[in-house]
Amino acid sequence: MSDKTPSLFGGAMIIAGTVIGAGMFANPTATSGVWFAGSVAVLLYTWFSMLSSGLMILEVNTHYPHGASFDTMVKDLLGRGWNVVNGLAVAFTLYLLTYAYIFVGGDLTAQGLGSLTGSEVGLPAGQLVFFGVLAACVWISTRLVDRFTSILIGGMVLAFVWATGGLVAGVKLPVLLDSNAAAGTEYWIYVAAALPVCLASFGFHGNVSSLLKYFGGNAPKVSTALKTGTLIALVIYVLWQLAIQGNLPRNEFAPVIAAGGQVSVLIETLSAFVPTGSMGEILAVFGYMAIASSFLGVTLGLFDYIADLFKWDDSAAGRTKTAAVTFLPPLVCCLLFPTGFVTAIGYVGLAASVWAAIIPAMLLYRARRKFGAGKGYRISGGAFLMVWVFVFGLANIAAQVLSQLEWVPVFKG
Repeated sequence: MSDKTPSLFGGAMIIAGTVIGAGMFANPTATSGVWFAGSVAVLLYTWFSMLSSGLMILEVNTHYPHGASFDTMVKDLLGRGWNVVNGLAVAFTLYLLTYAYIFVGGDLTAQGLGSLTGSEVGLPAGQLVFFGVLAACVWISTRLVDRFTSILIGGMVLAFVWATGGLVAGVKLPVLLDSNAAAGTEYWIYVAAALPVCLASFGFHGNVSSLLKYFGGNAPKVSTALKTGTLIALVIYVLWQLAIQGNLPRNEFAPVIAAGGQVSVLIETLSAFVPTGSMGEILAVFGYMAIASSFLGVTLGLFDYIADLFKWDDSAAGRTKTAAVTFLPPLVCCLLFPTGFVTAIGYVGLAASVWAAIIPAMLLYRARRKFGAGKGYRISGGAFLMVWVFVFGLANIAAQVLSQLEWVPVFKG
């Protein structure tokens, strides 16, 4: 396969790999209040809205040169003020996620290297190994990210099926439907806690410009990659919800919620109701591959955003400068302040609501006024879809703020 014909499968894997991060482990806990039917509804609503906003970015992006990212589009269509707001939101989200992935991935790498060598490996060493290998992939080319991510996604699917196959097959309908709940039990009052977590589980928008450049401006091909990649993620999320919420009763979620959805606590609690065997070890492998693939996808989007922001070209010198600005700040912060992201990570959904929902709707509205209908790629839905995505962004901001202030009901199990 030549460089002129990158595979659609590879593009879809970049999107799926970016979307399916370790955050998926938080979904069953965050949606335990609305339970299975409610969680599927929220996931479908979020998937459709986030996919629509991504396709909006794609349509707008087709009016600009290959390699143009948010900085070029927002500055041209919405002005410098909105560009500053959007730039801060993009940088905050992508840098913080990179920071978090280096920390968690580095910790797992250190443990793995320690097991292989039979000696203790420090956290900084693990972080440098994890960071060095994956950052080099992004610096070399999108094509290498494509191939590496495809391998990781394949491994993730195998690990996921191995870990949850028995759970899915043994789902208990009374548990899944919460049949033993007391009369008058309420579910939808807890939707505010579920929305921001599900939004964070479908973030890929920084990769739209990267894929359009990678596919040589073939917008329909990028559109198919976005739809396929996000659909793969949606199926895995729903199966994961089915595996957990079909076996662990809703009224037994208290210890899992108290532990913030920690996987080890989730598996320990689940083991009282169904045999879990080596599920913990397999999910640890799954989680590691999910973190690695998300790191590749997130940093690829950040890399191309930085290149567009500073107008650095695709030469070795240009990519090296871009890599330095992309990778060094989160690496240095992670080495100096290894747990500093814990406080700020709760606001990722808030920032993502701005640049992955509100801004795309505004961009599309202004782009169609400026460029007209044209003959190129065009997302269907018209003004209705723009309003839908804009309101989706506002709803998530409101849910995030109200949850942080504890002004909405919080499910405790």
